Amino acid sequence: MKNPQIAPKKAHRSKLKFALAALGLAIAPSLYASDLPVLRVGIDPAFEPYGIKRPDGTLSGFDVDYAHAICAEIKMKCVHVEQAWAGIIPALMAKKFDVIISSMSITEARKKVVLFTDKYSAAVNRMVAKRGSGIDGTVASLAGKKIGVGKGSTQETYAKKVYEAAGATVVAYGSTQESYLDLVAGRVDATISSALEVKRALLDKPEGKAFEYVGAVLDDPAVFGVGAGMAMRMEDTELRDKLNAAIKATRQNGAYKKVNDKYFEFDTYGK
Repeated sequence: MKNPQIAPKKAHRSKLKFALAALGLAIAPSLYASDLPVLRVGIDPAFEPYGIKRPDGTLSGFDVDYAHAICAEIKMKCVHVEQAWAGIIPALMAKKFDVIISSMSITEARKKVVLFTDKYSAAVNRMVAKRGSGIDGTVASLAGKKIGVGKGSTQETYAKKVYEAAGATVVAYGSTQESYLDLVAGRVDATISSALEVKRALLDKPEGKAFEYVGAVLDDPAVFGVGAGMAMRMEDTELRDKLNAAIKATRQNGAYKKVNDKYFEFDTYGK
């Protein structure tokens, strides 16, 4: 005689198996994401709109979002590590993170220390000073003046190369925001930064209404390089190759444009 409980148990098991399979399909993406290898990304989140730290401590900005797009392309999970700009290369060398994705200009000096990917964005540099100050960006107008710049930046290198020798004093800050605060307070007379960053962080705000761009675009490839790249340790050539392929892919598949259009009204990749 057959056990009358067998058929119902089989049916119950089949239903349970189907339910678990359906649930498994629903949660598979999150499970897969948690299993992805981690890419630790160094960033200085004090360079709006490329790196932004919100009041609640969360990070956003073009570099942050684009890093996630790159990680999605190479099947890795981005974990951002905050680092002040002046120490970002030493922190990379100390293996605090695996790659810098923080709008770092590709320069010959830096190429001697870190391994860069291809360019993934470009920035225009400008000087900002108070209206009516008499500062017009020329060397003569900066004699005896103080110029605020980010410590360890290409803007610091440029200011020392061009203006310090002519009698200006270059004051290096831990962040561009600190230099803007001192510019507004009158402790420095001018600042040099990314044109877009200083516009968003100062000129577009009430405290920046008395200030303006002065002089021409600062264009010195020997100092400012040929755009921004992702930087890693010299031995990480395999990672460099993966990132280069991902940059190319995201430019072609629309992922780059999606992030770009969230922050810019133009293609920040440049020419």
